Amino acid sequence: MYRWARGAYLWPQDGDVHNLETKIEDDWPGYSLDLFNYPAHYSGDLDCVIVPHGVIMDRTERIARNIMDDLGDHDIVVLCVLKGGYQFCADLVDRIKALSRNSNCTIPMRVHFIRLKSYLNDQSTEDLHILGAEDMSFLAGKNVLIVEAIVGTGKTMKTLLKHVEAFKPKMIKVAGLLVKRVSQNSACLPDYVGFEIPNRFVVGYALDYNEYFRDLNHICVISESGKMKYKI
Repeated sequence: MYRWARGAYLWPQDGDVHNLETKIEDDWPGYSLDLFNYPAHYSGDLDCVIVPHGVIMDRTERIARNIMDDLGDHDIVVLCVLKGGYQFCADLVDRIKALSRNSNCTIPMRVHFIRLKSYLNDQSTEDLHILGAEDMSFLAGKNVLIVEAIVGTGKTMKTLLKHVEAFKPKMIKVAGLLVKRVSQNSACLPDYVGFEIPNRFVVGYALDYNEYFRDLNHICVISESGKMKYKI
């Protein structure tokens, strides 16, 4: 078993050696902010760095390789879930393209963007809005890869999957950078997982708190003072 950064491990999920995910344990304190560069305007707004940018990039490349192994030579429609998923999606697509240029197999891709909104401050609400997904009839008979930044209870993803399935795609796969460990998880887990993280509110790498922190490269835990500062 491979150990990474105190309390986080790589292990095969459901016996599938191609689907490795990195688990960050609940007692992992994170990295000190003093070890990294981050925008000075967020001074005092963060508790720690939970996943550094370089680790995100390495993990994203591995996910891209797994997708190539599974979907190589199949045309796919990448469905990017905005806004939080745009950075992960862009980096994932870039790495798939790089692998396609240097491999015998290739993945022709189209990218479509939708937006989900269900959070108020740091709480998920029952009021889910799906924007840009009213008519996705072009998905009929296609292989679809949904790219999402974070999956919590799974309710949002379950709703999205049901919506996408209504347009009768040939296949649906989900790539999620983060899966949050929450007690009410509905077991609607992505096919490709980057990191399993504790139930803490994280920001950065396009993940926001009321539209702030998207300009942060690392994935960090927001502080209580940060929540109060940007609360609406």
